[in-house]
Amino acid sequence: MGLLEFGLDVLLGVVLGTLGGLFGIGGGLIAIPVIGVVFGIDQQLAQGTALVMVVPNVVLAIWRYNQRNRIDWRHALALGIPSLCLAYFGAAIAVSLDAVLMRLIFAGFLLVLALYTLLRVFLQTAPGGTTLRHSWPWLAALGGGAGALGGLFGVGAALLATPVLTSVFGASQVVAQGLSLSLALPSTSITLATYAMHDQVDWLLGLPLAVGGLLSISLGVKLAHALPERTLRAMFSGFLVLSAVLLALEV
Repeated sequence: MGLLEFGLDVLLGVVLGTLGGLFGIGGGLIAIPVIGVVFGIDQQLAQGTALVMVVPNVVLAIWRYNQRNRIDWRHALALGIPSLCLAYFGAAIAVSLDAVLMRLIFAGFLLVLALYTLLRVFLQTAPGGTTLRHSWPWLAALGGGAGALGGLFGVGAALLATPVLTSVFGASQVVAQGLSLSLALPSTSITLATYAMHDQVDWLLGLPLAVGGLLSISLGVKLAHALPERTLRAMFSGFLVLSAVLLALEV
């Protein structure tokens, strides 16, 4: 890899890291279709490579979200432990599926989440809060389901958890995004290890993306806390649609 290519990959990581901090997803959601389209690699390899960037990004983003809005670690553990347990099974299934089928399933999943999030922008007037309506065992059920999806799609745990935490559990968007990152960390870590064991990771591409992401994710977190609740939700929905479209371009 030449110096120019490395620099461009770092710059791409900067953009992805900013988006990851803004939406509380570590950058992997947009990274997967971008890596697939720009570098012409299949879905599983794109997912594994994106995770090299996502895992350190998530660690830093959790720290930044916790600085601005304290994360209740009892809730984080209730989400994270089941997520860790079920992420492996999702990842084991993912590495054996057809790549085109994976893209179509993932794109459909994103569109459904986008529609749900957008509807809530218009239908819900009361903003979320810092406390949750439900705790154990509902958080454990959400963590397990989100972890399985995270393992299957390489990302997805935080995506599923965020709208559920805002609607069912009554959390604000930024509180939900912080908790979702706590949920995503164990599942993304074990998913990365599973993809690596199946040779579905391009480390030479993933590492410069990770460097760029670490340089910029704090900016995304800062923007997330500066934006109005409805605006952030609407942007989150549009981001999901954009990601689904990019995935469709790969098929």
